[in-house]
Amino acid sequence: MSADNLFQPPDALEREDATLAPYAMRTRDSRGRRHPEAPHPYRGLYQRDRDRIVHSTAFRRLMHKTQVLVSQTNDHHRTRLTHTLEVTQISRTIARQLGLNEDLTEAIALLHDLGHPAFGHAGEEALDECMAGHQGFEHNRHALRIVQTLEYRYAGFPGLNLSWEVLEAQAMHSKRRDDPEIKVFLTPPSPPSQGGAPGGWQPLLEAQIVDAADSLAYNAHDVDDALSVGLIPIADLDAVPFWKEAVERSRAKYPNLGPRQFQATIIRALIDWQVTDLLEHTRRNLREHRVGAVAHVRRCPQGLVGLSPEVVRLKAGLEDFLRERVYRHYRVMRMAAKGRRILHALFHEFLRLPDQLPERYRELLTVEAPQRIVCDYLAGMTDRFAQDEFLRLFQPYTLV
Repeated sequence: MSADNLFQPPDALEREDATLAPYAMRTRDSRGRRHPEAPHPYRGLYQRDRDRIVHSTAFRRLMHKTQVLVSQTNDHHRTRLTHTLEVTQISRTIARQLGLNEDLTEAIALLHDLGHPAFGHAGEEALDECMAGHQGFEHNRHALRIVQTLEYRYAGFPGLNLSWEVLEAQAMHSKRRDDPEIKVFLTPPSPPSQGGAPGGWQPLLEAQIVDAADSLAYNAHDVDDALSVGLIPIADLDAVPFWKEAVERSRAKYPNLGPRQFQATIIRALIDWQVTDLLEHTRRNLREHRVGAVAHVRRCPQGLVGLSPEVVRLKAGLEDFLRERVYRHYRVMRMAAKGRRILHALFHEFLRLPDQLPERYRELLTVEAPQRIVCDYLAGMTDRFAQDEFLRLFQPYTLV
C-alpha cells in the first residue's frame, strides 16, 4: 500500500489532532492505498473512501436487495440500502460521542453490506452451495472483491482503491479467516506501527462500532418490519422482556401515547436504550483497560465496544423471538426458498452456456474460472433483476 500521497491538508490533520480522542484512528497513521493517487485539495482520505462507496454501482443496487423481506412485499419495509444508511447514522452518532474518526466510521458502515447478493441470507447460502469446491461465497469477502476488482469507475486502477483501514475492517468482519483474500488484512504490520502484538490484533474502534451498530439496528428494525407487514401481531411481543420494558419506559415518558405512534416510539426506545448502554459500557471498558492509543486498542485481549451484560441478555431474548417467529415464518421461508431456486437455476444455466452472459463477463472468462465469473454476475443482481433474468431464460415467451 502507498502512504506517500494520502494525507489531508495540514490544517485538517491539525484539526484531527485537536478533536479526536487519543485512541481514534488518524489519517496520518493510515497504511494508505494500493495504487498511488494525487491528494485531493479539500477532501481527506476517508472522505474520499466514503464518496467512492456511495457513488459505486454496487451501492445503488442495495436499494433493491432483500434485508429480510423481498421488495415486492410492500414499498415501506427496509432494504439493504435503507438498513445500511441506518447503521451508518447510528455508527456516526456513537463515533462522535467517543471522539473517534467519523469519516472512517462512515466509510466502514457504508461498505459493510455491499457484498450481499439478492434474496438476503438465502441468496448467500445458495451461492455458497453453488460455489462448493470453488472457494465458496461469503458476502464480506465478496465486498472486498467488488471494491478491489469488480467496480470499474476509475481509469487509473481497478476497483475503488480504498484505504487499508476500510478494507481491513471489512475483512475482519468475515468468518472465513483462512481465505487468502481475508488473511492479508489480518496480519499486523511489521514493524507493528500501530502496536501489534503476538497476542492479538483487534479491529480499530471505528470498525468495532459499526459491527455493534449493525447488530442493534437490524434487531429493532426487523421487529418493526415484521409488525408492519403483519408477520406477527404486536401482542405477541408482550412475552419478550426487552420489548415489554421498552413499552413501560415509553408509557412513563409519554402517558398519552396513542396507537398511531406506538410502534415507532417503541422501536426508537429500543435503539436509544441500546446506544446509550453501549456508550456507557464502552467508556467503562476504555477506562478499565487504560486505552490511550490505537496501539492499546489493537493489542487488547478482547473487543472494547459492546453492550452491558444485562442488555446483552435482553437483546438475546429479542433475537430468539425473531429467529422463531419472523425468520422462520412460513412467508419468509417461502420467499427464501424461491430465491434459492432462482439463483441455483441461473448459476447452472450460465455455467452450462456461458455465452449467455453479458459481454463484460464473457471477457472475464479468459482470466478467471467460469464458476467465479458466473457467481460475480449473480451476486451483483438485485432481487428484481434476478427474477427477470430467470423469466428471460426459462419462460418460453418472455422477451429478451
